[in-house]
Amino acid sequence: MRAVQVTRFGGPEVLEVTEIPEPVPHDGLQRLRIDAAGINFADTHQAENTYLAKQELPLVPGAEAAGRLDDGRRVVALLNGGGYAEVALVHPAAAFEIPDEVTDSTALSLVIQGTSAWHMLRTSAHLAEGESVVIHAAAGGVGSIAVQLAKAFGAGRVIAVASTPEKRALALELGADVAVDAGAGDLRDALREANNGRPVDVVLEMTGGPSFDASLAALAPFGRLVTYGQASRERPTPVDPGALMARSRAVIGFWLVHCMSRPAMLHEAMNDLIARVVDGSLKTIDGGTYGLSEARRAHEDLRARRTVGKLVLDPRR
Repeated sequence: MRAVQVTRFGGPEVLEVTEIPEPVPHDGLQRLRIDAAGINFADTHQAENTYLAKQELPLVPGAEAAGRLDDGRRVVALLNGGGYAEVALVHPAAAFEIPDEVTDSTALSLVIQGTSAWHMLRTSAHLAEGESVVIHAAAGGVGSIAVQLAKAFGAGRVIAVASTPEKRALALELGADVAVDAGAGDLRDALREANNGRPVDVVLEMTGGPSFDASLAALAPFGRLVTYGQASRERPTPVDPGALMARSRAVIGFWLVHCMSRPAMLHEAMNDLIARVVDGSLKTIDGGTYGLSEARRAHEDLRARRTVGKLVLDPRR
């Protein structure tokens, strides 16, 4: 089968299309004929071996795919790698049937990015009615869903952070109350100004470096910063426990893999997300489809912040 394989660690240039043997089902795993694979920012970290989980070569990236199982069911699934290919193996507990009215792109938007947004707001931050929420990368795959869920979950003020006027406009269309330039000179003050001059209650942060530092400084007492990435590849200032205690602030890490070990958590989020898509209250953003041979360009676009919404890989191209 055709697949994108990494045989040396590095940037987008290490993604190579090649022919490898089709995986054989074993140990209860099922074969998925892939119609579309999801592309996530974490994939760029896997390719250079800077992800939370250490990678082994050779590897086929890709943690999510939509397609059909051998029994004919159309599903979207979380994978233990291997999504950038024509065929992958899936565990039944991590496969979710796709209603006819839901597209592959939408299903892929939900299975990692949607469930991450859902659990960061519900499980990690415990968002309460009326609280203010800052969402970084608000036009991205996680951010665009988080903006809508925050409003649906009762946030009093949703503050979107994005890098371009077009992305900020999109976040406002999705329901954000105000949008802030990610490149603002004093991001801490910009976030507080966007909250009518007050410190903020919840931040979803995935940039790292100075963005993390400013977001933490913008928190109100009992505020929570949920960190789920370091897209800038810059480390933030080490967090001082005494400083957290002095302002009753919290920093909470989130990694979806810990939900994967508790399938009920994934199914609760997916059931809710799919229902919202079907009833029209949740919109996903199709960020474009790349052919398998264009995986390198997809990673380049992601890292250069040229994308919005969900990026999809078509294994037939």
